[in-house]
Amino acid sequence: MEIRQAQFAAAFDAASSAALAPLALINPHLVLVFGSVSRLTDPRLCALLRSRFADAHHAGCSTAGEISANGVADDSVVMTAIRFKDPAFRVASVEYSGMADSQVAGERLATQLASEWAGAKLNAILVFAQGVNINGSALIDGIAAVAGAEVTLVGGLAGDGGQFTHTWTLCDGTVSDKHVVGIGFYGDAIRLAHGSFGGWQPFGATRLITRASANVLYELDGEPALEIYRRYLGDYARDLPGSGLLFPFAMLGADHSETGLIRTILGINEANGSLTLAGDIAEGNYLRLMTASNDALVNGAEAAAQAARKKIKKDAPYLALLVSCVGRKLVMGDRVDEEIEAVAQVFGPHAQITGFYSNGEISPYAGATGVISCQLHNQTMTITCLSD
Repeated sequence: MEIRQAQFAAAFDAASSAALAPLALINPHLVLVFGSVSRLTDPRLCALLRSRFADAHHAGCSTAGEISANGVADDSVVMTAIRFKDPAFRVASVEYSGMADSQVAGERLATQLASEWAGAKLNAILVFAQGVNINGSALIDGIAAVAGAEVTLVGGLAGDGGQFTHTWTLCDGTVSDKHVVGIGFYGDAIRLAHGSFGGWQPFGATRLITRASANVLYELDGEPALEIYRRYLGDYARDLPGSGLLFPFAMLGADHSETGLIRTILGINEANGSLTLAGDIAEGNYLRLMTASNDALVNGAEAAAQAARKKIKKDAPYLALLVSCVGRKLVMGDRVDEEIEAVAQVFGPHAQITGFYSNGEISPYAGATGVISCQLHNQTMTITCLSD
């Protein structure tokens, strides 16, 4: 595997094309692109990709912050060019028409990727999806229903700088606010390793979910969820829904057992007192508020890196794709680079780091039963390592 990377923080021009020459020299099979909304939607970006990497696939999304070997940046574009020994992958995209289409869109995407590649079966899918007006849990369920539970799902929901208003994906020269993108990997030519960890701590009382539908939470302990949430937040409540990123929910089972999953608030409904979360919840289970310190989040990122590193060759080049939640970035503020530095120290010199801050993360997770399944995560650092 050969990997080269470039980052742009200024307008695209002739100098940008020249800066991509080292990436083009390896004749990449795949170029991953992560950028702010303003950079990703600049029409000169796709023109640049098509001119410099005409024979490569391009895939990526808008972000709430760009991750590269240089750390964390805002309002930039990070391009990572990859050449595989055996490019056993294909790229697909499907149109997405809104929240109600989440599961069916996942089914359509998996259908495009499900057929074998040169006799090799689908092994994993890297997903880049819309980050607002989407039920990430339902999207994953749709993909898994067609692809099968044995296919690993990784990736994330696009960001928009923490605004939660409009996100974008990129696929082969097209930037769209109406597409979900997937990269299917086949056989064992390209190997994936993964890890995920949060670092958030629960506080306050445990609350019973007494009314919910999919990812909309209506009542906790028989009271409007928004009312209870506002009481807990105090002064932070005036900045909802944005301040909700600082106080996510821990999901607990019906027996109060820890699930290890977290749910972030995407929106509020004043009329019916509900909260819209980034993924599904179930009546009869419990929720508890969470908060975090900088040190705990950095330790969580380090733990995710250690989990992924155990599963990869340590003496060959590989790509480390980091998808971390925008809520973590808001909590850490000027110290956000520390979680990327912690990951880099674990991986060492053979890893090339790329990624983005997201509105939701997709990664396998071993629940209380020990059974590994692919889940939508919130407020989590997830890491996927690609090697060949």
